[in-house]
Amino acid sequence: MLGGLGPWAPGPLTSLKFSPVPLEVMIPQLEESWCRLASFGDHLKICPQGYTCCSQEMEEKYSLQSKDDFKSVVSEQCNRLQAIFASRYKKFDEFFKELLENAEKSLNDMFVKTYGRLYMQNSELFKDLFGELKRYYVAGSVNLEEMLSDFWARLLERMFRLVNSQYHFTDEYLECVSKYTEQLKPFGDVPRKLKLQVTRAFVAARTFAQGLAVARDVVSKVSVVNPTAQCTHALLRMVYCSHCQGLVTVKPCYNYCSNIMRGCLAHQGDLDFEWNNFIDAMLMVAERLEGPFNIESVMDPIDVKISDAIMNMQENSVQVSQKVFQGCGPPKPLPAGRISRSISEGAFSARFRPYHPEERPTTAAGTSLDRLVTDVKEKLKEAKKFWSSLPSTVCNDERMAAGNGNEDGCWNGRGKSRYLFAVTGNGLANQGNNPEVQVDTSKTDMLILRQIMALRVMTSKMKNAYNGNDVDFFDISDESSGEGSGSGCEYQQCPSELEYNATDHSGKSASDKTGGTGARVGAQPYLLAVSCILFLVMQREWR
Repeated sequence: MLGGLGPWAPGPLTSLKFSPVPLEVMIPQLEESWCRLASFGDHLKICPQGYTCCSQEMEEKYSLQSKDDFKSVVSEQCNRLQAIFASRYKKFDEFFKELLENAEKSLNDMFVKTYGRLYMQNSELFKDLFGELKRYYVAGSVNLEEMLSDFWARLLERMFRLVNSQYHFTDEYLECVSKYTEQLKPFGDVPRKLKLQVTRAFVAARTFAQGLAVARDVVSKVSVVNPTAQCTHALLRMVYCSHCQGLVTVKPCYNYCSNIMRGCLAHQGDLDFEWNNFIDAMLMVAERLEGPFNIESVMDPIDVKISDAIMNMQENSVQVSQKVFQGCGPPKPLPAGRISRSISEGAFSARFRPYHPEERPTTAAGTSLDRLVTDVKEKLKEAKKFWSSLPSTVCNDERMAAGNGNEDGCWNGRGKSRYLFAVTGNGLANQGNNPEVQVDTSKTDMLILRQIMALRVMTSKMKNAYNGNDVDFFDISDESSGEGSGSGCEYQQCPSELEYNATDHSGKSASDKTGGTGARVGAQPYLLAVSCILFLVMQREWR
């Protein structure tokens, strides 16, 4: 029986000699030799049709497995990045909210000690101030400059009545008094400076937090990939067809893997331009948060600044009152017996000592803004060019490909040999000549286009925040994204999605990337109109 094995049959036991062949060498040799004894692979649809040890059923199972492997590896890379943005957004959100809570509590405690009953009788004015600041951070539906102007006008009305308690003031008269806030500057230069500081700091802080949320959501939505049939066939040839030839331990060539990943992730590659612009804008705002727009340095001493404004009003109350009486007319004295108890001279004279920086350790969320920003800047720099490097990152996974140094002993899709084709570029437009994956460059991915628009809009807001300008915000909410990215959609087959069409970062539509063949005359106005429609649709979704 042993003789039937030919060269595999051992000699007499007495002359049998064992050579120390490593197990990792012996097993592939046995598997390959066994595979060559199997049937001819004319029944296989995707894998090479030579001698094979795979049945058609095995090939189908391998096809499903290769698809799952690909989705898993891509998801792992994206989930890691998504988790970074999610955790940093959560930390920033906790910090900003707690910073506001601490600032309000600090002001309340110190004003109770300093002004006592007078403050408590008017405390709702300050509660409203912090309530509006919180509402701006959470929803963005507050005009900060108007809100702060209103706060100082209301504070002037209250204080004017207190320092002139011997008079009766109607609501109309107090409204006239508030009109003199800007002209008389009863609070000195504090309102102007605080308005500038608060507006810039809050706009930058909220925009930065919103940017982290947008990055988190974009990565989360794009991480779900649905390979096309052509991509799935290429994945099968790359990962498992070598098994059918007995080359179980031979991994795909690195450049071979790169071409397949760039074909399968072509739409994701188109995110890279807007993603990099977005990252750059985030880094610009981060610099502002570390410097002149530092919300921590604005909110920590806000109680001291408002107190200084109150002191300034008290010290100049006589001059302010005389000018108001000249502009609004003489007020009516209270009738005898109803004259309010006059405010004692010491009522507003108590100033509390400003804290020095070393005496004010940050307790908001157990950290400081500088530490948070430094950490996020590092992560942002690492995230740049994520989408263009994703194919290489996937191929660097030892489960997917051999290393760059193993160019001759790797699987090239046909056998164990060097891979000879050049690596194609990233993005949909570069896949027309991909030697491994057939990609229809006339198709576009609506999910990817939506994320490109989301990044573009957020980048614009970042630039406004960097320049100290207020921005219009829309609530971040999860859109119904449907299927994951990768399947594509032909314009002719998806008329209901035309309203979402948008131009890419180069100003060309997705179909223009193929070279413009077949482009109709007069298409430019149409694309411009469609782009505007997409922008309006995105705004409605964010509301």
